[in-house]
Amino acid sequence: MERTKTVRKAVIPVAGNGTRFLPATKAMPKEMLTIVDRPVVQYALDEAREAGIEHVVFVTSRNKQVIEDHFDDTPELISSLERSGKEAAVSELGRLLPAAGAVSFTRQQAPLGLGHAVWCARDLIGDEPFALLLPDMVSFGPRGCLSGLMDLYGEVGGNVVGVEQCAPEEASQYGIVGRGAAVRHGFAVSHMVEKPAPGTAPSNLFLNGRYILQPEVFGHLARQQRGAGNEIQLTDSMLKLSATQPFHAHVYEGRTYDCGSKQGFIEANVAFALARPDLGGALFEPLRDLVMAHGGGARAA
Repeated sequence: MERTKTVRKAVIPVAGNGTRFLPATKAMPKEMLTIVDRPVVQYALDEAREAGIEHVVFVTSRNKQVIEDHFDDTPELISSLERSGKEAAVSELGRLLPAAGAVSFTRQQAPLGLGHAVWCARDLIGDEPFALLLPDMVSFGPRGCLSGLMDLYGEVGGNVVGVEQCAPEEASQYGIVGRGAAVRHGFAVSHMVEKPAPGTAPSNLFLNGRYILQPEVFGHLARQQRGAGNEIQLTDSMLKLSATQPFHAHVYEGRTYDCGSKQGFIEANVAFALARPDLGGALFEPLRDLVMAHGGGARAA
């Protein structure tokens, strides 16, 4: 039996325009909008590092230079903080800084879809399995979703996707997987359907933006075939790959917030703030009062 190759690299696509957040994203990438005090993209990198990823490839586009700057050293700022005695801030910035050479950046010159963005990272990934994290989808739980995928990958190899449950009536809004045979950290994927018609979904388990994929997916993406929205869709190539390679799914026990939507972004800010020892206690009562003032008590009753 061939030994399962270690997943060392991850791709984080950050080339989107963020039009749903205009005017905030007119001059600032949507990935730099903050959940409490960290940009959205930082959560994706932290999750990748927690899962043991050694090298992250960011797929960027025009006007995304600030993302590269965020993951670079800032000696002037560090010196200023040290002179001010703000050692905690210095320590936190140092902890979040990637190691030298541990991140790379490549460009997606045209907005041709997620599949095309992943394909743009092919030469930096090479002939090895890789993780893919969609930064808009932010994991909230005791540990990040990707760590669970890595556990399952260590058992079964192949391709692994992260899934969560949604309300059955919402299944038509997502990519949905069918549940096959169970394994210790998940199950075999029997179907993959992108936004199934109402009432036809094989389950209520939706793809939550975390993947481990084998490099053969690049061969399918290289055909540049257009799918939904006239874009090169990752799901289309995953479906083709599933004809020759196994796919398994890990059910994430935390919650994923879709920070590409305004509602999900606001919910994530509330959830992360309430979970923090320095903020949660002070925020709970004001938030409760706001909810009650806007009719939350009446709706709950």
